[in-house]
Amino acid sequence: MDRGNAYHSRGCAYWKRGFLILAIEVKVDFMEIKNKSVLVSGGAGFIGSHVVDRLVKENPEKIVVVDNFFLGKKENLANAKKLFPKLKIINQDVADISKVNKIIEENGVDIVFNLAVIPLPTSLEKPVWVFEENVKMAFTFLELARKDKFKTLVHFSSSEAYGTALKAPMDEKHPTNPTTTYGSSKLAADHLTMIYHNMYGIDASIIRSFNNYGPRQNSGSYAGVIPLTINRIKNNKPVIIHGDGLQTRDWIYVTDTADAAVKICKTRSTRGKIINIANGKETTIMDLIKLIVKTTGYKGKIIHTKPRVGDIRRHFADISLAKKLIDFKSKVNLEEGIGNLLEYYMKRGI
Repeated sequence: MDRGNAYHSRGCAYWKRGFLILAIEVKVDFMEIKNKSVLVSGGAGFIGSHVVDRLVKENPEKIVVVDNFFLGKKENLANAKKLFPKLKIINQDVADISKVNKIIEENGVDIVFNLAVIPLPTSLEKPVWVFEENVKMAFTFLELARKDKFKTLVHFSSSEAYGTALKAPMDEKHPTNPTTTYGSSKLAADHLTMIYHNMYGIDASIIRSFNNYGPRQNSGSYAGVIPLTINRIKNNKPVIIHGDGLQTRDWIYVTDTADAAVKICKTRSTRGKIINIANGKETTIMDLIKLIVKTTGYKGKIIHTKPRVGDIRRHFADISLAKKLIDFKSKVNLEEGIGNLLEYYMKRGI
């Protein structure tokens, strides 16, 4: 077996025909996705659609995407639909537990990847609603897992649960001090997932991903800095930096996150754990903007505006646990990723 794919749990000895026989029970630290029914909530969104793409390679029996299309787009699933014609797409808010329960029962779901979320910028406008909705959506799958409606839950958290780094790099034991109700909602959902794992024994793992970027990232009002900057350059508008630009982030290309999510699902030793997924490199917003400017050949203005409300000052992940459990290493560095993304946007427009 491959390294990390099996471990010995216990053994016993007995005599047979004069020989001492050692019997060892072997528990396999590996779970197949092949031939299973998988549900991806938020699967039409940026990260979710890439998780669906990656799941197609595992040859599951079914893939069911449940999304309310707050940010998700059906076009994000076009490639997955082409490669996996049985892909089912359902327009449904996962905060409605009774309707999600019906979907799970009708499709015999074995595994859930929960990426359903109301994003950070919305929490600045509707703080109470965002907190309540994100927690309710988490509760849906926790309660259904407790009632044995499906077997395995892979819950997506966010590095926003940590808040600004008090020490760096930030491992999973770093203090949690979120700066927005969005971050608070993600932290609350993480706590609930761990509580359900400990109290009820649900089979759950938590991915705490840092700053994702890549194809299909929303370029509208709830976009990240990368697509917004590329969009402004494409439209001959000044590039904007909020604050002094010395804020740092740990950028990870979205396909690396999707690959890690599948590996975490398949690795049983990840259960009951929060696992950082990131590039493991710290980059200032200023250096990121300079890289985009250099790659595009932009010659226009760069304007500094006031800092954003609730903005994180520093993020830099320790990914040692991910390396240990799933042999994780990001495959796409920032320079390559920005180049790939520019090519994608220039071909399709943003």
